[in-house]
Amino acid sequence: MHLVVAKNYIFWYNISMYSGVKRLLDIVFGVFGLILLVPLSIAVKIAYIANGDFDGIFYNQIRIGKDGKKFRMFKFRTMSKNADKKLAEVVNANAKTKAEYKKNHKLSDDPRITKVGKVIRRLSLDEIPQSINVLIGQMSLVGNRPYLLREKTEMGSYYKPITSVKPGITGYWQISGRNNLSFKKRLELEKYYSEYASFKLDCKILFRTLSVVIIGRGAK
Repeated sequence: MHLVVAKNYIFWYNISMYSGVKRLLDIVFGVFGLILLVPLSIAVKIAYIANGDFDGIFYNQIRIGKDGKKFRMFKFRTMSKNADKKLAEVVNANAKTKAEYKKNHKLSDDPRITKVGKVIRRLSLDEIPQSINVLIGQMSLVGNRPYLLREKTEMGSYYKPITSVKPGITGYWQISGRNNLSFKKRLELEKYYSEYASFKLDCKILFRTLSVVIIGRGAK
């Protein structure tokens, strides 16, 4: 009896330590990200203006957060204006494009992405504004993908385990192929992360994220 109680105490102590330290690191990253966001925003704006694009450089969208709570996620805009409204038109352009989107929930050669947007995505700079979400506790540096509201039904039985943790800027699926993976494979990887999240796994993800970003694998 005492052994069971001791094991349970150690388990919950480890969980609390993990959550506390992870939140502390998120705050540090969030502050650093905000500092970096200022000069980066200026550079992105200049790049867009130089390419004749005078629309706003920021993009926000309602996503699914921890325990299914909705939140507004911020990113640098990498697509043309009203890209969300143009999605159906692009997807239905031909059967091949429609099949690709149905399988991956992404397009390998999305015509909505701007010239500047391609560079921003290649360097994964579009995620930097999410430091705001991290700082206020809606996201974490490492976690699962913040899914779209329309994807909830297709997530099926994966929905609860995936949303049991905070969504992250980077995660297990990003280091395992990023956009080269099918939607189903992405769900499987993120369910795994939800079940085995730890300091060790987070460190592995962060280390491999750096190498993935440097070589640009799957960054489309």
